[in-house]
Amino acid sequence: MLGGKSAEREISLRTGEQVGLALRRKGHEVIALDLDEGLVPALQRQRPDVVFIALHGRYGEDGCLQGLLEILGVPYVGSGVLASALAMDKVMSKKLFQLEGLICPRSTVIAGSELDGTSGGEVAGEVEEAFGFPVIVKPNREGSTIGLTLVKEPAGLPDALRRAFEYDEEAVVEEYIRGTEITVSVLGNREPWALPIIEIISATGLYDYKAKYTKGMSEHIIPARVPEHTYEAAQAAAVRAHKALGCRGMSRADFIVGPDNEPYILEVNTIPGMTETSLLPDAARAAGIEFPDLVDMLIDFALEPSGGSRRP
Repeated sequence: MLGGKSAEREISLRTGEQVGLALRRKGHEVIALDLDEGLVPALQRQRPDVVFIALHGRYGEDGCLQGLLEILGVPYVGSGVLASALAMDKVMSKKLFQLEGLICPRSTVIAGSELDGTSGGEVAGEVEEAFGFPVIVKPNREGSTIGLTLVKEPAGLPDALRRAFEYDEEAVVEEYIRGTEITVSVLGNREPWALPIIEIISATGLYDYKAKYTKGMSEHIIPARVPEHTYEAAQAAAVRAHKALGCRGMSRADFIVGPDNEPYILEVNTIPGMTETSLLPDAARAAGIEFPDLVDMLIDFALEPSGGSRRP
């Protein structure tokens, strides 16, 4: 299932294409369905054994589609309704991470109505007093760094907030931690495990939409060049986040390693990208799992009624 109605439709189409090719290589019969008004009749007509959700963002990654498939009784790859909804909501997931003892950057949430009711300067002043500048501004419920802005000075905050509000009614303003960006992919259901950590170097200095999805705009270094205790802490934190959210099958946790060598968790993706430049396939390959085997493994996880895991 690919495409969808979110701002990440283009990436979803690329992910779905790659997944479909890999599944066919493993001998599966594959039917591609878009998320549109004809979806329910198509599912009832095709009666798939399992749905591989290759949708990112709203309606595909936020629990909506998962709820529909639950109602229809169709098994699907990836996390369920609650885990998907929690991971998509950065504010709620951060609260859960903090309860689990994970380290998060300081942040605040601002609603669009707040900016309309006060001057931009007043909001900027409150942010500067709370944790200073620079800051990262991003929509609360969006992915692929869509609507994300690095704001270096207070004067730039109102415009960055307005950009975020184009995608969601709430924006997260987060302290900018200068450090090494890493990502940790996790596989499994009841007993998940972490894959090798990837260090990300962006040609733009910020791992934004362009850097993520344009060949040559970012470099993936495996294993990440961080101290051993940081490496182990990040892997453990990613597994804890996966379990805390109740993820199934796969997830990918993004971190910044600060000057103190502590991994600060930023967010968890329940349907990571599966394009030719994506991180989860690279991490799996480093662990000896080729892409066709990875997608086949994810289908096995989806069909496990007991919630167990098959680690290669």
